[in-house]
Amino acid sequence: MAKEDKTGAKRIVLQNRKARFEYFIEDTIKAGLVLAGTEVKSLRAGRASLAESYAKLDKNGEAWLHNMHINPHEEGGRYNPDPVRNRKLLLTRRELGSLKAVTEQKGFSLVPVSLFFENGFAKLELGIGRGKKLYDKRESIAERDRERDARREAFGRD
Repeated sequence: MAKEDKTGAKRIVLQNRKARFEYFIEDTIKAGLVLAGTEVKSLRAGRASLAESYAKLDKNGEAWLHNMHINPHEEGGRYNPDPVRNRKLLLTRRELGSLKAVTEQKGFSLVPVSLFFENGFAKLELGIGRGKKLYDKRESIAERDRERDARREAFGRD
């Protein structure tokens, strides 16, 4: 496991690769996470998944992350919380207000893009995404195939 350097640079732990395929990410925002101690240890080991997770604003104006799975720490014992519990996102009041205004528009949702550690704290990069249609996804696949073929041609691989 790689340690963070002294400058406090961010170290990406997880990425939601499905997010950029399923959504057009218009903008991103950085949010803190409220975690238990054993969850932090599991995250540092990279034992979590963002695949089916999503963020939502509740009636009280708070942001919550749903369906993020963090594997229980081996030595946590009874201190391990539920692996898929809802986790509170730490955002400023201004950020929450702007997210509320954006998500009330039709077709926009909050999608977790990546999870990283910055200055020792776990942070989540939230994307404001607009869902792709099936033909958009097909175009993304075709574009990826074209790029792969171009790289093969450039390096002379078959």
